[in-house]
Formats: sequence, C-alpha cells, structure tokens
Amino acid sequence: MNSTSKIYIAGHNGMVGSAIVRKMKAEGYDNLLLRTSKELDLRNQAEVNAFFDAERPEYVFLAAAKVGGIMANNIYRADFLYENLMIEANVIYAAYKYEVKKLLFLGSSCIYPKFALQPMNEDQLLTGILEETNEPYAIAKIAGIKLCESYRRQYGCDFTSAMPTNLYGPGDNYDLEKSHVIPALIRKMHLGKCLEDGNWEAIRADLNLLPIERVNGMSSEFDIIAILNKYGVTHPPNPTRQPPNHPTTQVALWGTGAPLREFMHVDDLANASYFLMNHYSEEQFVNVGSGEEVSIKDLASLIKEIVGFKGELLFDISKPDGTPRKLMDSSKLNRLGYKSLISLKAGIERVYKEYQQTSN
Repeated sequence: MNSTSKIYIAGHNGMVGSAIVRKMKAEGYDNLLLRTSKELDLRNQAEVNAFFDAERPEYVFLAAAKVGGIMANNIYRADFLYENLMIEANVIYAAYKYEVKKLLFLGSSCIYPKFALQPMNEDQLLTGILEETNEPYAIAKIAGIKLCESYRRQYGCDFTSAMPTNLYGPGDNYDLEKSHVIPALIRKMHLGKCLEDGNWEAIRADLNLLPIERVNGMSSEFDIIAILNKYGVTHPPNPTRQPPNHPTTQVALWGTGAPLREFMHVDDLANASYFLMNHYSEEQFVNVGSGEEVSIKDLASLIKEIVGFKGELLFDISKPDGTPRKLMDSSKLNRLGYKSLISLKAGIERVYKEYQQTSN
C-alpha cells in the first residue's frame, strides 16, 4: 500500500473499522473508501458489486460484521449466522471479481473449539465442537476464513485473515442487552457507583445518552431503579438499615467468574491489521492477541477498582459461563515482528475516561 492507494474499510463505523480508519489516517493514507450501512447494504450482493465496479478499491479491510455479547449471540442465532455469511461472502466475492490487490478479513477467537488446547494456535481450527452460545457467529467466521483460503487456492487472490482475541476500546457497545463483558461491566459499575453516591444527575445523563430498553433520563426514579435491577445493578431502598460496613449497592455478573479470557485494545488490533496488510501474504490465518490472560472475576475486580465502585460483586451461577478458557497463541504474529503494546489495566483506564467524557 501507499498513501494514494484506494483502500476500502468495510464496517468503518464499528469499533474495529473506526480504529483502522484512525490508524490509516495517522499513517498518512487519505484515499479511504467509507460507506455507512445505509449507503451500502453489504448483505445485498447487487449493491456490493455495483460499489466495487464503480470505485475499484485496491485494498480491502473487511471489518464489517453483526456483533454482540453472549446474550445477543444466544438469542439472535439466525440473524448472526445469516447476516455475517452474507456480508463476508458478498465482499470477498466482489474483491475477487473486481481484482482487489489484497484483502484482510477480520474474524474472531470464537472460531476455536470449546475445549481447544491452550493456548489456541492456528492449527486447532475445526478440531472439535464449538461453544454452543455463539456457534452461529463462529460458523460464519470460519466460512469467511475458508472463503479467503479458497479464493487464494483457486484463483491466486491475495486474501488472508486475522483472528483477534476479545476486543474493547473506543466505539464499543454499551447496550446492556447486547454488549460484551468489558463495556457491560464498566457501565454497570459506573451506574452502581452513581447510585452509591446518590448522583442522579449522572445516572440520568447516562440513560439519556443510551436508554435501557425504553427507560431514559426523563423516566421516574422508580422505573430507573427497576430497569437497573433487571440488568443486575441493585440498590436497597433503605441503605441506612443495612448492617455497618455492608455494601449498599450490588452488581451481578453472569456465571461463576472462573472462565479465563484474553482482551486486546482495539487500537492494538488496528496496528496489527496495518502491519499484516503490509507484511503478510500467506494462506493460513493469523491469531492476533495480547497474551495477557485474566479470569472474569479478576477482570471485574480490576474494573471495580478503576471505576471506584465500592459495592458488592455477585455471580449468578444459574447463567452460563461460556468457554472455560480462551487464550490465543499469537507467537506466529510475534515472530513476524508485531507485539501488543497496550496493557489491560492501561487500556481499561483509558476506556473509562472516554466513557465518562461521553456520558457526562
């Protein structure tokens, strides 16, 4: 790539796509092709082909996807499978048809078997059953990997894939029904802290920015308390009647807190994607991870410390844990010359400051 190359970033308004846009602009690339989902429906093959025919991009970052947390993945199974299959199939086919020089497909660590050997390396793909709660999304991402491999084998296309670990950062989804674990915990503990402090102004500002179901900052205190209770943020009606030193606010989490997870700031992924687009042209996909592993319980404790929430963390063991452990083996990427730069604590501190600035 060079600064004048025509570069299409599919999904540029999403967390990953927007991070790639920031990276490309920082590196001096100013010929970026960007389309919102209203301007270009990537599920529609005719629209995608017309766009590629008219614009003729030279390079493509395929970061567009329908994404969500464990609850959303488990509830909207058909939507996650269908929409992600259509998006990647249409873009990858158009990249082949209109002779894109290089395409990088961004996948997910959920492609690996539920009980994969740890840490998970690229050779473990399709060696066991998938985690049930996000199986449709994982199948769609595996299909994207295989499409890139197949177009490379059959037609010689320079298409490859990168599989990032769990991501967080600017542009994350803080909708408590659909969010991933880090934004969900940040928002729950932020609202819990506001309840502790009696800071209703901050609670209402938060709900005005992002209502929970139909409850916003103009709703009654009764309705706000009820919706927060529904999503695991509880506050006793008479905290002065509690025993001395008893936490007045509680935040509930799904599962036992025992599963181990790896997280990566999305700016690290953008840096790695830029690196791979410039330095990697092989058939096998590449893991992109931080190498930093943490239990959900310890993650919650870290976020509690950063937010300043003084209440109690509860673990709802009636809810699923998901995959017991998910650590990516990113040694292949490291040998190529790229390593993660942002630690988990530093990344979450940065993200919470950004969240506070946005919600106030």
